[in-house]
Amino acid sequence: MSKIETIVNSLEDKISKLLHKLEVLQQTNAKLSEELAKSQSINLKQDELISTWEEKYENLKFTNSLLGSDDNKRETKLKINALIRDLDMCITQLSK
Repeated sequence: MSKIETIVNSLEDKISKLLHKLEVLQQTNAKLSEELAKSQSINLKQDELISTWEEKYENLKFTNSLLGSDDNKRETKLKINALIRDLDMCITQLSK
């Protein structure tokens, strides 16, 4: 009988230790999930910020080329030509 009690006590100890490890791992998992969510949120905000700054940069390049900057003249001419073509198409459609 004492051998069975020893085995049962041993199993109870092992189960207790496993349950404690499970609880610790669940807490760690919860913390890591929170950190991941925060990191993803920060990453999304940074992506939006980068997109905003890229748009501002493109607008600045366009403005500089209109003001006489030699760096982006070709791009500006192409954009102006595209705008003129669009206007011509609109005028053609309105005249029909």
